[in-house]
Amino acid sequence: MTQTESIDHPQQAARRALVEHRSRQLLDAAATLMEREGSEAVSMQALATEAGVSVGLIYRYFGSKEDVLYAVIVDVLDALATALPAALEDAPQDPVRRLAATFTAYCTVIDSHRHSTLLTYRESKSLDAERRERIKDLELETAQPLMGSLRDGVSEGLLVTDDAELVAYDLILMAHAWALKSWYFTKTRDLESYISSQLALALRGIVAPKHRSRYADLLH
Repeated sequence: MTQTESIDHPQQAARRALVEHRSRQLLDAAATLMEREGSEAVSMQALATEAGVSVGLIYRYFGSKEDVLYAVIVDVLDALATALPAALEDAPQDPVRRLAATFTAYCTVIDSHRHSTLLTYRESKSLDAERRERIKDLELETAQPLMGSLRDGVSEGLLVTDDAELVAYDLILMAHAWALKSWYFTKTRDLESYISSQLALALRGIVAPKHRSRYADLLH
């Protein structure tokens, strides 16, 4: 490695860190502002004010307001695409435990992206058709870890369901409900108790009766 390369390497790392920081700053500000005001009412100037940056800086990252909205929504899905496989990697081989770990990871991502989750429901219709289809494809991909654990549980006789896909989407809706109804749920419970309660509710309906003692900690 030359002396120039040894100097450029930390400089490049610093630039990447700055870009990631700025992107995170803008996405968080956009999610908060659009959820509060609605995307139609948000101008690039309003976003700049919310983020505490110049309008010119925003245009270095995003070409239009639709670009911002799309990035905010995809940010949630990207976070799920990273968190769910990581949860599976750290989980035991038991399919029911893996299902629990994946659902926990899903809810944790939703908790850290509440505003973005709400925007997905409220504002994605304002995106063009191609971007809406891309979001649907990404959502389907995020369901796969849940479906995989469910199907493994059924094949091993641990879970009883004729429709793993439906159960997976029920769990996804439970996770999304933490953001959609956070104004209510956060009055009486924290994220951990919400996850354990919803997981117990779901598993009671699908864990095979002869295996319920094995998962008593999850069911109660």
